[in-house]
Amino acid sequence: MSIVITSECINCGACEPECPNTAIYEGGATWSLAGKDYTENDEAPSGAKGYFSNEFFYIVPDKCTECKGFHDEPQCAAVCPVDCCVPDPNHIENEEQLLAKKEYLDGLGR
Repeated sequence: MSIVITSECINCGACEPECPNTAIYEGGATWSLAGKDYTENDEAPSGAKGYFSNEFFYIVPDKCTECKGFHDEPQCAAVCPVDCCVPDPNHIENEEQLLAKKEYLDGLGR
């Protein structure tokens, strides 16, 4: 399951540099994957919708591995001062799927 940033986010930005997958973006910012840029109107390659935010930092489910293969826990949640980085019930994945996603991202060079 990927992590989601809730609307309680205070936009402190502590989470963004901690993400080993560059899956966290400032509100309104475009994101990229495999050489393609995505905006608020685009669904992710996986079909994920509803993750983009213009108001606060957001996590791209297609790039989030919950830090599997890097750390013992999601680093965004570990550093968040208001505990707004939580498991996303809309994007459930098991450890095997998360590690496969990590390998895919490794192959892209993030």
